[in-house]
Parts: sequence; C-alpha cells; structure tokens
Amino acid sequence: MSHKVRHVLGISGGKDSAALALYMRNYFPEIELDLYSCDTGRELDETYELIDNLEAYLGMEVNKLHAIETDKMTKPNFEENEELSPFDYLLQDYGGFLPSTFSRWCTKDLKLKPFEEYIGDDPTISYVGIRGDEHREAYVSTKENVQTIFPFKKNIWSFDVLDLVLDYHNIGQLKDIYENKVKPENLDRILVEVERPISIEHNFNKKVDALLNLDVTAFNRAVFHFLKKTDFPLSQLEEEEFPLLDKSHLLPSEQIIVREQVFEMLEESVGVPEYYKKLEYEVEGKKGTYSRTRSGCFFCFYQQKIEWIWLYENNREKFEEAKKYEKDGFTWIENESLDQLTQPERIKDIKLKHIEKKQSANSKSSKTLLNNLLGEEEKGDYFDKEDEDYAGCTVCFI
Repeated sequence: MSHKVRHVLGISGGKDSAALALYMRNYFPEIELDLYSCDTGRELDETYELIDNLEAYLGMEVNKLHAIETDKMTKPNFEENEELSPFDYLLQDYGGFLPSTFSRWCTKDLKLKPFEEYIGDDPTISYVGIRGDEHREAYVSTKENVQTIFPFKKNIWSFDVLDLVLDYHNIGQLKDIYENKVKPENLDRILVEVERPISIEHNFNKKVDALLNLDVTAFNRAVFHFLKKTDFPLSQLEEEEFPLLDKSHLLPSEQIIVREQVFEMLEESVGVPEYYKKLEYEVEGKKGTYSRTRSGCFFCFYQQKIEWIWLYENNREKFEEAKKYEKDGFTWIENESLDQLTQPERIKDIKLKHIEKKQSANSKSSKTLLNNLLGEEEKGDYFDKEDEDYAGCTVCFI
C-alpha cells in the first residue's frame, strides 16, 4: 500500500526554523507543509510566543508533539500544583540523571522519538533551516522513509544522497541522466566534471561545488532523476511536484539565505524573540554584550557559561528553576554547580574571558570576512561571530 509523500518542517521556536516556514510560504507555497514542534515543556516563554505568532501569521497550526502527555499530572518535589512537563516525567525514569553531551536522552526521547512516531512509515521529506552561511549538516534521520532537504542552501541535498549519486560506480548512470534527461547547455563541461575522479586535491566537497557552480538547476534535476530509481521519498514525486529544484526565478539574494536575512524576515513578520537581542554588561571598566544564541530548553547543557550568566541576570526565575534540578552530584555543567558558577568572582571571570574571546574573534586575524569588514555599529543587535562557532545540538536548535 502506497502512502502520500508528506512534507514536514520542525519548528523549534528558534530563528532559523521559523524563517524557513516563512520562506517556504513566500516562495514555494505549492508545497503543502506540515509544521510540527517537539515540546519538552521546559522552553523559554519567548519560544512559545514565537510559535504562537507564526501560527497567527501563517494561518495554520503547528502540531505540538509531546513524548509524554502530562497535562493532568502534577510535578513532585516542586511548587504545589505546578504542571509536570514531559522532561520532568522522563527525568524520574532516568533516576534524576541529568542529560549531558555524553548522554543526550533529552534529544532521543523528547525530540527524535515523538517525531519518528508522528511520521510513522509515511514517505516524508523533512525541510531543515540550515543556512547558506553555515558549514554543518543537521540531524538526518536514519529512518529509510525520511529524506532531509535544506532550502536555504545552494546545495539542498544531504550527504547521504550526494554520497550515493557521486559514487564512482554510479558515474555512468549520472552521465546518462545529464545527456538524455537534463540536457544542459554546457553539457560537455559538466560531463568532464562528472568523470573527474575524487582525489586529495579534488575532494568530495570540491566536486559537489564544481557541479553546483556549473549549473545548479541542472545538478538538482540530475540528482532528482537519479533518485527516481531509489527508495528515497522524492522518488515518488514528479519533477513539477518539487519546485525547489529550480530557484532561477528568484533573486540571487533569495536563493541562498544567510543569518542577517533570517532576522530581517522575522522582524518584518512574527518578530524576533527577545533572547536573541544583545544586552550590554560592564566588568572592570570593559564592556561586552551577551544574549542567548539559540532556542531550546532554558537549562540546556549546551549553553555557554556566558549564557548561563545571561539567564541568571535577566531571567532569574528560570535560572532558579534550572538550579533546582541539580542534586546528588548531578550538575548542568561538568564539575561546576550553578551556585558555584554565579559567585561574584566567577561571574567576573566568565565575563572577562567572554570579552577577550569576542575581541580575538573580531580581530584582523579572524577568518570570518564579515567580522573583518563590519564595524561594531554596523553589525546590529543580533550579529555575533561566536554564534556561528557554537554547534550545540542540531536536533533541538534547527
């Protein structure tokens, strides 16, 4: 029995996924997207506000997925009658063992499991908001019925797809597709690149970039036709059902979306969550700025220490909630409790190191061109080189 191909987009409550929902509605409205959000119950209030604003702006519902339905449960050991969140429920199952970079049970149980149960065995195309200025790939589901696509990037394909298409043994098939189905104007030049072997000097990424630069639409169409003989979900669609193959009708600035554009899209529509805005602090006569870099649980162990200080100084209520979870040797930060982190001398040390790190990143030796070209007054409220270096968990933060 065949199933209709589903098009889904996970809304984390962060900037990139929200902007992707807006982007898809603006430029590819013919794709019927199913928006969902895996709710841990322990997000910042601004995260929920962004989702509410997005629903109102788009006129469609974001399906809320919960690992555990805890609506009528009461949380033990906390304020009386406070709701029990899915996170708290599972924390009990794990005997109070807090998640960490070494044991990300929150990712597995609160994000991946609800998502995979939601899509079941339906062939599913998952749209993910990795930007054109990011050099990373988000989580790609291991389920065979799920295929990941990156609309913000020039290269919309995930590595598993490209690894198959550009495999040495498939060169003949790819050439045949270019010659008989795609038929680009610069076919001869493209075929030379298709046949060029991958080597140390001409590695996999350089080969992909070369084919994209020769003709990105032709490459996308070639990949699409190649997938027609596979079990990837896209094999069940016709070319006209997947308009992302051709962005040539868009302006160059609309074909690849970078960080500054994401904030512009949000400012013009649903608003930017306040936690992204840079706030100024001063320590020993030196000034710095801090904010939260991404969405996610307010106690996320991937937070930088300066973000914990931001939470302590700007949202004491949530900080105190996070601190309550620390007991029996379990702390959010390895070898340091939140009480220790927020001692006056420790706060001063963290802020000074943060200022030093940002000054170093903004120096002329920085590898980031934008940092070198822009003055501080031109970078705006949200610009921060440090944000781009902060990987975190791609499941929660996309």
